[in-house]
Amino acid sequence: MKKNYKWLLSVVCASVVLFYTCKSVQKYVTQYPVQRDASGRILVDMHPDPTPKSPIEEMKHIYVPPGYHLQLVASEPMVSQPVAIAWDGDARMYVAELNTYMLDVNGSHEHEATCKIKLLEDTNGDGVMDKMTVFADNLMLPRTLQPLDKGRLLVSQTWTNSVYCFQDTNGDGVADKNWLAYENHGTNTNNLEHQKSGLIWNLDNRMYLTYDPVRYTLKGDKVIPDTLVEGTAGQWGMGNDDYGRLFYSSAGGEDPALMFQQNVHYGQFDFRDRYDPEFIPVWPIVTTPDVQGGFGRLRLPDSTLNHFTASNGQSIFRGDKLPADMKGDLFICEPVGRLIRRSKVTNTNGKITLRNAYDKSEFLASTDLNFRPVNTTTGPDGCMYIVDMYHGIIQESEWTKADSYLRPKIRQKGLDKNVGRGRIFRLVHDDYKLSKERPHMLEETSAQLVDHLNSPNGWWRDNAQKLLVIRGDKSVVPALKALAVNGGQLARIHALWTLNGLDAMDAETFAIALKDKDPEVRKTTVWIGEDFMKKDSNAIDMLEKMSTDLSADVRFQLLLSMRFVNSAKSKAIIADLIKNYPDDPMLAASQRTYENKIRARAEQLARQKLLNEQGAKLVAQGQIVFKQLCFTCHGADGKGILSGGTELTAPALAGNPDVNAMAPDKLIRILLYGLSGPIRGTTYNDAMPALGGNDNAYIASVLSYIRSDFGNKGSVVLPEDVQKIRDATTGRTKGYTMPELDLIKPMRGR
Repeated sequence: MKKNYKWLLSVVCASVVLFYTCKSVQKYVTQYPVQRDASGRILVDMHPDPTPKSPIEEMKHIYVPPGYHLQLVASEPMVSQPVAIAWDGDARMYVAELNTYMLDVNGSHEHEATCKIKLLEDTNGDGVMDKMTVFADNLMLPRTLQPLDKGRLLVSQTWTNSVYCFQDTNGDGVADKNWLAYENHGTNTNNLEHQKSGLIWNLDNRMYLTYDPVRYTLKGDKVIPDTLVEGTAGQWGMGNDDYGRLFYSSAGGEDPALMFQQNVHYGQFDFRDRYDPEFIPVWPIVTTPDVQGGFGRLRLPDSTLNHFTASNGQSIFRGDKLPADMKGDLFICEPVGRLIRRSKVTNTNGKITLRNAYDKSEFLASTDLNFRPVNTTTGPDGCMYIVDMYHGIIQESEWTKADSYLRPKIRQKGLDKNVGRGRIFRLVHDDYKLSKERPHMLEETSAQLVDHLNSPNGWWRDNAQKLLVIRGDKSVVPALKALAVNGGQLARIHALWTLNGLDAMDAETFAIALKDKDPEVRKTTVWIGEDFMKKDSNAIDMLEKMSTDLSADVRFQLLLSMRFVNSAKSKAIIADLIKNYPDDPMLAASQRTYENKIRARAEQLARQKLLNEQGAKLVAQGQIVFKQLCFTCHGADGKGILSGGTELTAPALAGNPDVNAMAPDKLIRILLYGLSGPIRGTTYNDAMPALGGNDNAYIASVLSYIRSDFGNKGSVVLPEDVQKIRDATTGRTKGYTMPELDLIKPMRGR
């Protein structure tokens, strides 16, 4: 391969600059000088300087609680507009960069395939990245990273449902081979904010993500999809805890945390009181000039963001080098508010609830208007890492159009001038001394990997399990069986899932694990039972005995695991659980929700059969789009989503007379160009974004679905109907208002 020495020189120079920059801040930067009012709340900076700051200066503007500090791991020019990070088994960090994201208020150049994935290395163990290689180039806004074994990395890009695998075959840090690991070029929205993310390898050896209604299993060089019964939730980012529980977030629905009561494999299910009303307000320490929706989202008199509007990048802290009371907490980024929420996670008889760890304040907050936290994660060293895009504009171009509230605010503050920067921080604590030892899992034997399943750091356990399953080395099965019986709680859980991933679970180990003293181990074993029942017909008899388990978590998992068995015995187990535990808040509610959705789906299919072939196809395709995109604001049932538990984020579609109208002209115009302002007397926080960048079939399918579901009785909308409106509105660039739409007469022919 011919070397590009000019490019190589630029990489070396960038590494040298970053090396000395990081060294200058490696010992802690002075904490943000806190000043508080009479109530103890940190005083808000009402007149922040919007000028981009050096990493050293930026860190002086970030508040964290006493004892905690940030260390700079990487910054520009080594990284540019980073959004996601992941380490391979040797602790080399992959960084996904959205290099073309919002380079100006128009979103110019976003569709150019010029983005990168970088590979960063800390060669001396001091926590600072001092070597950078461009692992993959010419990408279309890469969003997800999942390192596999040596040199292999799974990647998802924007505007495609496919998954690619990139591989460095000669060890130089540059991918010299790539292929489609999963090909799916089906429907995908043109809206940049509503794209899949995640791709995390969960405890059950499946990879989960947002939006695309599938989860994946790795088989050799291919990713095998498993279609979910209802689709996934969430928006940008997702997290998981030590026990495989998944945590989603929806910026579009202004919901900071959702769908964590049960795995999405079993369908979407939530409690409205999964957090109290005090969880929704956020407490920035800087005025918020650039919030979509304007003054209704600002707290007076200090003009700070008053509730979550851009929640993302959440993770459960699972490391061992920060205070023990932080372990298991959920951290949620809010880049519009320039803060990170720390949430305490509580399990009460199987029901999970969240609360802010602080009273009217946040764990981390900044007075730097360019601080944009977009991801958090636990690292190999047991600390927490924060990805700061450090970007001027955080909202996508659909929200910064010429007639938007945001555009003048962005330009007034000069936020559109800050591009091409980015920082990655490590959160450390005074009470913990960090080791310079780095993992070398990719070179270790399988027996050595088994030992890591005992690690107190979740990163080590996860990666050891993943590598063991990928290798498929069954020589360690005896050691795994011994660990599954005699190891610590988390070691037993990981050993059981590793056995399952190796297809090496046996009846004796399964039976012993079902009787384990720890309820989390028993719950794990019931979960594994879904797979084990396929190879051992007696497994369901062993599982049936768990219906009287003392743990509500175990009983709930049993109900979920029986959901797809579809036998007389499984149905009896579900019925008995609901009957025998009437006070359990989870069992009946989850099953009722699931059955109602199954019934609604059957009714929808019946209606589709009454349509002609084209109409049925449009409705079916529209259902997919709705469950990937529209539900985040309008609700899965079309009845809307309550923001903060009190106000609808967007209008309800179910039974809506505008949706059911004989002529669909208004709806077509709304989807093509967007809608803002009051709607039938109600003002919503969010404007409806324009979806006109999608083709006619896309628009027609979405409208056909919402007009034929949720109790609506409207006719289907055809692609040619959409084209007629496009032709009649040529040259229009701004969204509609309802008074304007009400004056427009329907076009003839529909």
